[in-house]
Amino acid sequence: MTSPAIDAALARRLVDAQFPRWAGLPLRPFTPAGSDHVIYRLGEDLSVRLPRHAGAISQARKESEWLARLAPHLPLAVPVLLEVGEPAFGYPWPWAVSRWLDGEVATAESLGGSHEAAVVLAEFLAALHRFDGVPTDDLAGEPLAHRDAATRAAISKVGDVFGAAAMTELWDEALAVGWDGPPVWFHGDFHTGNLLTFDDRVSAVIDFGELGVGDPARDLIIAFTLMSAETRGTFRDALGVDDATWTRGRGWALATGLNAYTCYAATDSRVAAQTTRQIVAALTD
Repeated sequence: MTSPAIDAALARRLVDAQFPRWAGLPLRPFTPAGSDHVIYRLGEDLSVRLPRHAGAISQARKESEWLARLAPHLPLAVPVLLEVGEPAFGYPWPWAVSRWLDGEVATAESLGGSHEAAVVLAEFLAALHRFDGVPTDDLAGEPLAHRDAATRAAISKVGDVFGAAAMTELWDEALAVGWDGPPVWFHGDFHTGNLLTFDDRVSAVIDFGELGVGDPARDLIIAFTLMSAETRGTFRDALGVDDATWTRGRGWALATGLNAYTCYAATDSRVAAQTTRQIVAALTD
């Protein structure tokens, strides 16, 4: 299915028809929105999120089912979903109304050197990884090896930019130490764009569309998207990451960084800079 056209008029009609108690609240676009959702501010306390593409359509129901269960166990704020809207007016997918979370998107420039932030993020992941909720079958995460063909293709495509030999060596090392422990809960997309800050401190974690269970190394991506070499050390010590898990974390950072770089870097300078930093960090630490 092609991506639907989304504008403020559509969002207004959806809200007014399905949740008339909010019909009188002003609605305005929020920028910059993410690559997965169009976001509108609804009044001062709410947000409306409409998936842009089919790959994001499970997020509203997943977050509705799990975030209220997770929140009491986590040391940082997470989204509070109030309603899941139904397809209507030509819009084909579920959508969500959530409480607005104040804050700025985290950046490496603002928090990369913060040892305090590194510890806070390690504490968040430790709490998430300890969560003992019984997952449904759809939450089973893919192993790193499932990304082998796509990652090797990306290495071939951009080998002259980052060094094909170094990337291949890291990738082979990461695959050689596959996860063989019990599955644990992970965020799944734990990078700077999904962290909010308030008063220069991490305040919230958002966008749990990739929430699942499997290899905890998947969440180590944050070390290579946000942190400096020094704060990565603080983060690793605080979380107690062994060598095999750290190597897989570097592999996850390489694979996801290459995927975003090959898809978006040519047309988005911000993505190019962020993913270059991620890939280089994974290769050097």
